[in-house]
Amino acid sequence: MVPLTLISHPLCPYVQRAVIALIEKSVPYDRVDVDLANKPAWFKAVSPLGKTPVLKVGERAIFESAVIVEYLEDTQGHPLHPADPLQRAEHRAFIEFASSLLNDIWGFYTAPDAGAFDGKAKALADKFQHLELRLSGGPYFDGDRFSLVDAAFGPVFRYFDVFDRIGDFGVFAEQPKMKAWRNALAARPSVRRAVSDDHEQRLWTFLQARNSYLSQLMAHTTKVPTLAPPHT
Repeated sequence: MVPLTLISHPLCPYVQRAVIALIEKSVPYDRVDVDLANKPAWFKAVSPLGKTPVLKVGERAIFESAVIVEYLEDTQGHPLHPADPLQRAEHRAFIEFASSLLNDIWGFYTAPDAGAFDGKAKALADKFQHLELRLSGGPYFDGDRFSLVDAAFGPVFRYFDVFDRIGDFGVFAEQPKMKAWRNALAARPSVRRAVSDDHEQRLWTFLQARNSYLSQLMAHTTKVPTLAPPHT
């Protein structure tokens, strides 16, 4: 078997997608974290876009998370995409929808003032409401079977584990299926193991340093995350 090395960053949600897929498929791999604020020359050589994740397959490198998970689908067992072509296409579309939500989340935690912040919160709520109408009732995106859509949304929901410590921003108001899906993904071993035990602390520190409206709200909360017990 050709050795696989995943080049990652501890907070990158796109890395988490690849890790979840690797774990679900029981594929052995090595993981190497890089400092994206001080990128080493070897990383620039394998990542033309300067982003994580990158999957090294032997000496060859694949970049972009969507490409990486599709490569794993093509080459490894335990498929995570549905077999039906139309259903598979819909799943790919919702994976892109997850990416758009990550962009909205970035806008949410970097919003400079209350007006911009409230606008971003509403945009997130509207998108999650669209998902609420699509969900089958779970526990996962399309019922009982865990898929790559679930792998894409696990990292999306993980942000809200920290946001919820700061306040209730109404993003999941009156969305029972969304809440149940979020809980099911949080309990999935592959989703839990996609990050380090100190991930919430790392994310908290990262958000505090944004100098944003959310950062100001964080200064008034006592719900600071503590180190979680190791994953089992």
